[in-house]
Amino acid sequence: MSFRKRNVGLSKPWTNDQNANPERLSVSDPSVRPSPLDGRPTTSTGINSLDDLLGHSGFALGNGLLIEENGTTEFGTTLLRYFAAEGVAQGQKVHVVGVGEPWARELPGLSGTVAEAPAKSEVVSESQKERMKIAWRYERLGEFGAGSSSARAPIAVNRTPKFDSTGETGLIDPTTFCHTFDLTKRLAVSDSKNLNFIPIRLSPQHASPFHYILQSLRGQLSSSSSSVIHRLVIPNLLSPALYPPAASNPQHVLQFLHSLRSILRQYSTQVVILMTLPLMLYPRATGLTRWMELLSDGVIELSPFPHSMDTGPPTIAAGAATAHEEKPQGLVKVYRLPVFSEKGRSGISGDDLAFTVSRRKFVIKPFNLPPIEADTEAQHGEGDGKPTKVDIEF
Repeated sequence: MSFRKRNVGLSKPWTNDQNANPERLSVSDPSVRPSPLDGRPTTSTGINSLDDLLGHSGFALGNGLLIEENGTTEFGTTLLRYFAAEGVAQGQKVHVVGVGEPWARELPGLSGTVAEAPAKSEVVSESQKERMKIAWRYERLGEFGAGSSSARAPIAVNRTPKFDSTGETGLIDPTTFCHTFDLTKRLAVSDSKNLNFIPIRLSPQHASPFHYILQSLRGQLSSSSSSVIHRLVIPNLLSPALYPPAASNPQHVLQFLHSLRSILRQYSTQVVILMTLPLMLYPRATGLTRWMELLSDGVIELSPFPHSMDTGPPTIAAGAATAHEEKPQGLVKVYRLPVFSEKGRSGISGDDLAFTVSRRKFVIKPFNLPPIEADTEAQHGEGDGKPTKVDIEF
């Protein structure tokens, strides 16, 4: 007879460091939830489709993401504003480098009004009555890879109206993991204590301009509670409009990225970093850009389409399956993903991706070529797809 214990797990649950606070991973904080893949804590980027693209239904804490952008557009800056606005809405600490309060005044406001609150709460209550009774841990995780409805579905409905300075932006739901923002509205930041602007101080000719940034960030982290999530936003890294010429010295910028990587590993359950890099000034063919990519946990490139693509016939929606869909503004190229690339796994799907920026959303979705010009029914989404007698006859 064997005395071996049965039903004993062979592996331990994931823990990033020995000093991790177990209370921080509890489900009481709606801004942080465990990954459905390995249970590591994640937070939202403010864009539901980007959360799904990162592979953990959110942005894993303790990681940095580098957004590279071709051309002179501001799509990367829009993505950073979504990221910062989500942090402000969740009550997290947001650190913005190199820009002042005018940049933060352009943060998108929350979508929805107070009049819509009772209708939404009724819909949620009805769905709660009819849903299946499953394990509580999976109920809070939601369905991995699902659409925007599951990622934004609250656990409990407690809608207390919180208005911005205009009084028209709508309300903040404290139980929402990923909020919905409207680019035509603005988030109140005038009296927000969760925003910290870190200036770029001029230094001597051969000194690094990044010392003050690191010093300020470390001071904020050491003086805050371990239960506070910090978001570091770095717009247009190494741009001459923000940084002195000495900043582009590889000795300074690579040391800065090494220090950021050290901070991410030290505060692995508190910090996430999102930064953009203009590829027009620092192409991927240069060695400096490649080294910056290697020192980043994730690398994504935004390649806007040429302006000439917007002047096509109105019956053709370039990149849209039907005429009712919005035209994408550019392609999304994924080179590295947080956690996956570090473990030697790609985690990147083989589908071509495109991004669309409209009045109310920033969406990343698969890119499809439009139908041929003669197929007018497919362009307008007409027809049921069944062959007719005329199609069958020769």
